[in-house]
Order: sequence, then C-alpha cells, then structure tokens
Amino acid sequence: MKALEEKILKEGQVRPGNVLKVDGFLNHQMDIKFINEIGKEFKRLFADRQINKILTIEASGIGIACITAQYFDVPVVFAKKSQSINLDGSLYTTKVKSYTHNRTYDVIMAKKFLTRDDHVLVIDDFLANGCAVNGLIEIIKEAGATLEGVGIVIEKGFQPGGQKLREQGINLKSLAIVESMTEDSLTFRANE
Repeated sequence: MKALEEKILKEGQVRPGNVLKVDGFLNHQMDIKFINEIGKEFKRLFADRQINKILTIEASGIGIACITAQYFDVPVVFAKKSQSINLDGSLYTTKVKSYTHNRTYDVIMAKKFLTRDDHVLVIDDFLANGCAVNGLIEIIKEAGATLEGVGIVIEKGFQPGGQKLREQGINLKSLAIVESMTEDSLTFRANE
C-alpha cells in the first residue's frame, strides 16, 4: 500500500532496538480517515474468503480490526493480556511474547466468542517475530475454527515472523513490509 509507505516515511521514527514508532497515526493517536483506507484494503485483499469473525489482540490491533470489520460486516473479538473480574466461563489461554514490551503475556479469551463454526481473519498493527499472531493461531486451532488469513499493517521483513508464517502456508497479507531501517533510512519491499 503505497500511501502507507509514504505515511511511514513522513511520520514514522526509527528508534534503537529496531523499533518503528508510528504512534502519531496508527497505535497511539489514530488517523481514522487513514485507517479507514487500511480497512478497505484488507477487505479487498481478503474478499474471496468466507470471514465471519475478526480476531486481534489488545490493544493496538483493536481499532484497526474494528474499522476493517465494518467492511466485512462481522464482529471483532480480541484476546486480552490480563484477567479481569468480568471475564468468566471457559477460556482459551496462551502465552505471547511482546517484541516491543520485551515481556511475555498470558493471553486469554472467552471460549463462547470463538467456535468451530467461525472463519477467522486475524488483524494486527505490527508483525516482527510473529509471537502475537502465533498465539492467536493457537487459540483458533484450539477452538476448531478456520483461519482464513492474517492481515498486518506493518511487517518488519528483516525479522523472521512473516517468513515463518508464509512457510506454514498461512495466507498473510502485509500492507507495508519494511525491508531495512536505520535512524536515517527506511526501505520497503513488495508484498508477496
């Protein structure tokens, strides 16, 4: 998505530790008009799939997933990174290591929101090592649901997550793939 690459170049900042900061439009302050275009693009990319549910992980993926869900006319379910008093009943659980936070989370989701009848599109903001996506795929498998695809806004192509998912035969579509980044340069590669 050329417009996304241009926005990353204009507004993104590279920080030490291979961190790409895009908090001005994607994952802190959200440019809703622009994210609306992202949602339309995910609908175009996965239009041939029978999707009846979108799954993400809190927190940054939720807004993107919600806007995308409007185009599919389906609900969004998100896995939580902490137990709360209003989360009851049977739960799916998995562990997910966050690249950005350098922390492992116990990710949980109520079983009643994901069943074997669901055809799921996973949506998230970033893909680096693939831990979050793999955690969500574990939940989908445990539910007996069908994974229809994974939509990522920004993939760090120089980290192994995308390659590993593609090697598993997962229908992965990333809107921008960062091939390399330094404090003063970013390069992109074409989506596969």
